[in-house]
Amino acid sequence: MAVEPAPPSAPGHDHAAVARLLHALAEPHRLSMVHLLARSEHRVVDLTSELGLAQSTVSVHLATLRDAGLVDVRREGRSSWYRLARPEVAHILTDAERVVEATGGGSR
Repeated sequence: MAVEPAPPSAPGHDHAAVARLLHALAEPHRLSMVHLLARSEHRVVDLTSELGLAQSTVSVHLATLRDAGLVDVRREGRSSWYRLARPEVAHILTDAERVVEATGGGSR
């Protein structure tokens, strides 16, 4: 399957901002969190259970995703519910998975 080349970036695009966004996603546990949050809101306790990670680890990863603008939090009583900030975040992962599939997994 051939992959069409991406159109050149328009002048004025902030490549540094894109690099920060991709850096925030460049960790397997954070990618797993984004996949889970693409399906529905989750609390930290839900993510720790799903991913088998410590609460502190999940919290650090969520902070990274929040700082990058990828995840929002909604407070409900004493609970904090995390969700994707925008649906486009899930599309980034889908597109990246397609590229990995088309290029043989990125290993050479």
